[in-house]
Amino acid sequence: MSSGHMLRKEDEVDVSVRPHDQSNINEFGRLNARLHEATAEKDSLNQRLEHLDDASTELMMGSGTKVSLLLGDAFITVTEEDASEFCEEQVDKV
Repeated sequence: MSSGHMLRKEDEVDVSVRPHDQSNINEFGRLNARLHEATAEKDSLNQRLEHLDDASTELMMGSGTKVSLLLGDAFITVTEEDASEFCEEQVDKV
């Protein structure tokens, strides 16, 4: 039988799983799901750190003028120094 076909009713086998084994299977499922969540969270945090690093680099190369800082859905005008401090605070939160 090829692997893409469903089992026929007469070919199905009733398998008994011990409670301890089922508990281990369930724990593996939970831990595997958490691994995927943690990996996605790590990737998201790494991307955020990369964006903050890019912003900090741009601010260091600035001319000392005012810059626009995005907070939520609004831009506010701040000094490059204030924007740099904001980036550093955000990095510390990550």
